[in-house]
Amino acid sequence: MNAPLLERIASPADLKGLGRNELLALARELREYIIDTVSRTGGHLASNLGVVELTLALHRVYDTPEDRIVWDVGHQTYAHKILTGRRERMHTLRQTDGLSGFPKREESVYDTFVAGHSSTSISAALGMAVAARLKGEDRRVVAVIGDGAMTAGMAFEALNNAGATDANLLVILNDNEMSISPNVGALNTYLTRLLSGRFYNAVRRGGERLLSSVPPLHELARRAEEHVKGMVTPGTLFEEFGFNYLGPIDGHDLDVLIETLANIRELKGPQFLHVVTRKGKGYEPAEANPCLYHGVGKFEPNAGLTARPAARPSYTEVFGQWLCDMAEADERLVGVTPAMCEGSGLVEFSRRFPKRYFDVGIAEQHALTFAAGLACEGRKPVVAIYSTFLQRAYDQLIHDVALQKLPVLLAIDRAGLVGADGPTHAGAFDLSFLRCVPNMLIAAPSDENECRRLLTTAYRHDGPSAVRYPRGSGPGALIEPGLEPLPVGRGVVRRTGRKVAILAFGSLVTQALAAAEALDATVADMRFVKPLDTALVRELAEQHELLVTVEENTLKGGAGSAVAEAVADMGLIRPMLHLGLPDRFVEHGDHAVLLARCGLDAAGIEAAIRAILEKILPE
Repeated sequence: MNAPLLERIASPADLKGLGRNELLALARELREYIIDTVSRTGGHLASNLGVVELTLALHRVYDTPEDRIVWDVGHQTYAHKILTGRRERMHTLRQTDGLSGFPKREESVYDTFVAGHSSTSISAALGMAVAARLKGEDRRVVAVIGDGAMTAGMAFEALNNAGATDANLLVILNDNEMSISPNVGALNTYLTRLLSGRFYNAVRRGGERLLSSVPPLHELARRAEEHVKGMVTPGTLFEEFGFNYLGPIDGHDLDVLIETLANIRELKGPQFLHVVTRKGKGYEPAEANPCLYHGVGKFEPNAGLTARPAARPSYTEVFGQWLCDMAEADERLVGVTPAMCEGSGLVEFSRRFPKRYFDVGIAEQHALTFAAGLACEGRKPVVAIYSTFLQRAYDQLIHDVALQKLPVLLAIDRAGLVGADGPTHAGAFDLSFLRCVPNMLIAAPSDENECRRLLTTAYRHDGPSAVRYPRGSGPGALIEPGLEPLPVGRGVVRRTGRKVAILAFGSLVTQALAAAEALDATVADMRFVKPLDTALVRELAEQHELLVTVEENTLKGGAGSAVAEAVADMGLIRPMLHLGLPDRFVEHGDHAVLLARCGLDAAGIEAAIRAILEKILPE
């Protein structure tokens, strides 16, 4: 790919000497490079195309990495990675042992904070700004937050705190949903240049000092400024938090961005800059359908994305169909999602049952307590949520749902390893943190049909419940129609063998069955983590010489721990082997490769069992 300017950029320092026309050309090259890279590796496209000019302007004006830039959320950092010395490794993006798709402190000194979840940037940036002040360091800190991330309460908690600290902090709202009216935009651009200038701010602060001795006049001046700015900008809210609001400005106008940021860099105290960008900017298919081009697989740039029928339905699709079927059968059902309609499979439900569909924004804590309130009034809420995002609502799950034994069903997607998205999105801990909560029912289906039936089982449970299933497709089981439940707390033996009994949970039943063929082992699909099928555990322990538990969850406190506790409570002494995710964060990469590295593919399970058998059952 011909990119003469881009090849000259080894670090942000190389941007300082470029002229206006060179910067404009560099922006075009960056877009082309991002499109070319993502078409080969897959990844987040539309969001990254929307921040090209903003990224260039930030690294041109600020002295990174001495000045800190905190990105929120992390899937808009591809241009940042390219400009900070990682261009030649972009072909490894999200690949095994390659670059992360998100900021990663171990990867570069320019990545100041890990950001896989949203709405953390203002809190982290404020901490950095206060730390700089405590150390007597004159550095600038910038938080770049997407408009979707502003729906989370954490962002407003941070704004509230930041306004009270008077820290030297710039918060940039990357608003990629609002269109820009040319007339209003031109007026706002002029006002922002004026309001961000040192002369205006010197007069403003000097006036504050002068009028503070005459309180009525000071209050009159403050209100007058607030109302004048409020007539042309939506910044009153942020002013009330103690920020100096500036904008909105065109986030694709490099001249305006650079001049405005240069002015703001000289200001003291909390500043708030509202920047309007367009998702997918510069690539027509992504501009036309930014949702489709948010996260993509490999594609041909000139042809765009083409829909290919899947060989078998994904677990997400199985859930989506079940949700619609159950909603038809039970008018009490209500669907809730924290801003993950497409990812969690609720598109069809939202279309068919709009009055019973609630997208609460990126607000997982609110989602759980909102569902609890619905349940208090006789509704049957189903909360569709990724395992990694459920972590953010743990207090609400315990205090607001489980403590009151409310019938809230958690449909937990992306359980286990998630491949290219890596440790920020892995569902590695849900069995452990759910299992210790009283009143919970926890199920882990091994195939598509079992997923549908366990969802029905959990939905009909009189109390809080969770069904966790992995990303992608299952083994291809025939999905039976209807809404028949399964017996609560009952597993099933899938294969009968000798000496070794493998108690497999959820997604790893298929791998366990493959390993068992070579070992002539028994395999039980346990189905439930809580309540555990203790009768089946006892039966297997009494009839076999070794018990092996297998789960795609961290070993610490997971399903294997539940089996060990049950065996101990029975007063039985049996050799046991527990296989699961290791006590470390598993990096991104191909799911099958990662599973093998963790020893959780069929070959790894077989090898681990043979190794322990040689120790406890020598021939």
